Amino acid sequence: MSKRRTKSEAEAKLVPFDAARYLTDDVAVAEYMTVVLETGDPELLLLALNDIARARGMASVAKEAGLGRESLYKALAPGAKPRFDTVLKVARALGVRLEAHPI
Repeated sequence: MSKRRTKSEAEAKLVPFDAARYLTDDVAVAEYMTVVLETGDPELLLLALNDIARARGMASVAKEAGLGRESLYKALAPGAKPRFDTVLKVARALGVRLEAHPI
């Protein structure tokens, strides 16, 4: 006879999804960014850049982008409105580029 788990026991084993855990190589990062850019959603773009930066290490990304670590966190925070040059610096530091394609 199997023991039935209560709902709270089952929920206790759930781990919140974190995209950064799956962005382990350049191909995964490029595919993720491509899908995000296709949405045209600037908030989603910042979230994706944040995910990738966390996967790569915020301190090293900040250094590569020429930003302070705290500035990088603020620039990629939900609701932030970073300057476009900041977004480009971060993207370059992450090893991705934003491309334009005809729609």
